[in-house]
Amino acid sequence: MRAHTEYLWFSTKERREILRITQDVERVVERSGIREGMVLVSAMHITAAILVNDDEPGLHEDIWEWLETLAPARRDYRHHRTGEDNGDAHLKRILVHHQALVPITEGRLDLGPWESLFYLECDGQRKKRVIVKVMGI
Repeated sequence: MRAHTEYLWFSTKERREILRITQDVERVVERSGIREGMVLVSAMHITAAILVNDDEPGLHEDIWEWLETLAPARRDYRHHRTGEDNGDAHLKRILVHHQALVPITEGRLDLGPWESLFYLECDGQRKKRVIVKVMGI
């Protein structure tokens, strides 16, 4: 088995954004030369997440609405006692999860017909990274 690691860097314009990263991950898989295996895509920040879903703007709005319902932005989070104002971003990340594992078949991401990979930023406007680790043969 071989492994190949690269990092993707993002600096979002907004505090909350969903960025499609499928092509970025595909390029890493291609550079790896691995034909059969898995790719781990993991957000390396505690207020960001990785999501596999449909690339449809209405769904993206629904995702934010759902996250805001479950973990609303508000001022009374205990985390804010540290001087931060992003308690909701930490909770949103827990709901979505920080990573995804995607199969590689014949050198390509083996996603379903409507699936894409996304970087979900809950507390952005600064530089953050994602690790892409390709493993296989």
